[in-house]
Amino acid sequence: MTQFLIAVAVVAVAGILIYNTLVSRRNQCDNIFASIDALLKKRYNLIPNLVSLVKESMEYEKGLLEEVTKLRAKAMQPDLTPEQKIAIADELAQPLHGLMVAVENYPDLKASEQISQLMRTLNEIEEQIAAARRAYNQAVTDYNNARQMFPSSLIAGWFAFGPKELFEIPGAERKNIDVKELMNG
Repeated sequence: MTQFLIAVAVVAVAGILIYNTLVSRRNQCDNIFASIDALLKKRYNLIPNLVSLVKESMEYEKGLLEEVTKLRAKAMQPDLTPEQKIAIADELAQPLHGLMVAVENYPDLKASEQISQLMRTLNEIEEQIAAARRAYNQAVTDYNNARQMFPSSLIAGWFAFGPKELFEIPGAERKNIDVKELMNG
């Protein structure tokens, strides 16, 4: 009987440790995503300043400015799920990159100190977002591995630890860069 109680106690302690590990990894994912969310908000708050400064000078890129503004408004909606926030951030990456390239093509804008400062800040935020995405994806991978591996998969199933989605780059950013087009554009 004593051996049975010891075995039950060992299984219970192991179950508690596994449960706590799963909770810790899930919370780490949520914490890192909150950092990404804060960086995305910082990016979204920078966009109106950039758009207003370049609006008059970039009549040709008016559609691009409108698209960036529309996506920013979409991103600022309350009660978005993490998956929706990721999708909007991915959707905004291409036109935002296009805006940055467009500014480079206007020497007067590029020379403006305000524009230069905003572009440096935006580049810095983009680098921080990329680093946070890498940390988030590593945390999600660790969490998803833990919830799928035996015996923790049993505990994850019993306590409904659902999967987390990776923060992947949009398909448009995976395309090969056409250097010839860049040199002629």
